[in-house]
Amino acid sequence: MYNYVEDGDSKTTAYVEHDQEKYDAFMARIEAGEKIEADDWMPADYRQALIKLISMHGISEIMGALPEKEWVPKAPTLRRKLGIMAKVQDEMGHGQLLLRVAEDLMKPFGKTRENLMEDLLNGDLKFHNVFHMPTKTWADAGMVGWLVDGAAIMSQTNMLDASYGPYQRALQRICQEEVFHAQHGESIIMALAEGNEYQRSILQESLNRWWPALLMFFGPASAETTGSSKQDIMIKYKIRKSTNEELRQAFLSKYLPRVFSLGLTIPDETIHYDEKEEKWIYKQPDWAEFKQIIRNKGPKSKERLRLREIAYENNRWVRQALAQEPVNV
Repeated sequence: MYNYVEDGDSKTTAYVEHDQEKYDAFMARIEAGEKIEADDWMPADYRQALIKLISMHGISEIMGALPEKEWVPKAPTLRRKLGIMAKVQDEMGHGQLLLRVAEDLMKPFGKTRENLMEDLLNGDLKFHNVFHMPTKTWADAGMVGWLVDGAAIMSQTNMLDASYGPYQRALQRICQEEVFHAQHGESIIMALAEGNEYQRSILQESLNRWWPALLMFFGPASAETTGSSKQDIMIKYKIRKSTNEELRQAFLSKYLPRVFSLGLTIPDETIHYDEKEEKWIYKQPDWAEFKQIIRNKGPKSKERLRLREIAYENNRWVRQALAQEPVNV
């Protein structure tokens, strides 16, 4: 039996084999903690969930380098410049690693990494909401490293035991490097928090601007909000362990005490920890705005996509040269 499958985001189609006996064996492997490899049989919805997740993750790593790249020439010291340059280089490397993982999954669709970049530029492939936002001051470079990367680490460690082996192994390396990125950001934040009045003021102003995007980082809480069951599919197939809201609550529990210890405030008068319910109560961000941002209608969406497009076109000759057959001399 074959099921017709269409990926609505990247506009790919294929006929994917479905066999109940194979499906049962697949689920038994997952339940036993085995890792699925690229050449193994897998259900169509498992493959599609992985393609969407990993391609978005990979593209977000690449696009996520752009906000910090803006601060390479403006970093306040040589040491800071070297630190942020190394971080940008790491993020680009993460993106390339993840797109290779996604490419193996896309073989039944006849798609490559180059197609994914084209999908990004024509609007069919989304990147993470936080990387559509502006970085107005040096404090933003610290905020991205400390809180944005901190949120990313929580999201990624939630999948460190993912059932898909190639992604799980890639995450092992990525998470190790992300820890250094978070320490880099925390170092910037601490220096500003211990600095003069102006430095503390730009730190608070940066936190105020980034707070809604940080709450949106993990996505809406439920399928009722999103109109989809992506969370359920990924938990069912043991790609991830926790829901969006569970991750957001863990983030708040870890980082809010640190934020408050620096004398910073959160731009939400309602935020508090409910001892009875054992969770943080907070003002919901504007999820309609979130949808607009990830549809490339954020503050810096067009500008950053244009930068990616220029780089893609300028380096086309390199891809063409590498794709040529070797010449026998």
